[in-house]
Amino acid sequence: MDAISIERIKKAHPSIREKLLKDYTDANNKLGPGARLRLAYVLRTNAKQDILYNKRPKVTNAKGGQSIHNYGLAFDIVMLYDNDGNGTFEEASWSMIKDFDKDSIADWKEVTDLFKSRGWEWGGDWNSFKDNPHFQLKKPNGTSYKWQELKALVDSGFTIIDGGTVYPKI
Repeated sequence: MDAISIERIKKAHPSIREKLLKDYTDANNKLGPGARLRLAYVLRTNAKQDILYNKRPKVTNAKGGQSIHNYGLAFDIVMLYDNDGNGTFEEASWSMIKDFDKDSIADWKEVTDLFKSRGWEWGGDWNSFKDNPHFQLKKPNGTSYKWQELKALVDSGFTIIDGGTVYPKI
């Protein structure tokens, strides 16, 4: 597994860390040798969100406070590949068709299918702005969390404080 991703999981909403770690581990186990899943973003500050919002070309429609990442309930992925077999991962890839282990299933699909089967909403299924690296937790009833409701929880003080970070109590 990837030490950077493990550290990022520790910043996820406290109520989902165990689930995210298990699902991340299981997704990695689907990949063959030489391929690894990295969580590119998990918790993102409002300031960092605003930087991404203002970036061109456009990478997000969400301003600070308007992303599920801002509440620790989302993550983005990237695939890492050890192309020369030396144990280092030289390539970061967002290819949805690469099949590094040659099992006739694209690595991205293997990972995406696992996360979707575990209750994560995939940004690649969205009708408007497709966000293929993005996943976010669904509510137990299967509906999506809305940033407005999460922000309202934080604004009203209905929160969990963990290591100095404020998360909505869900």
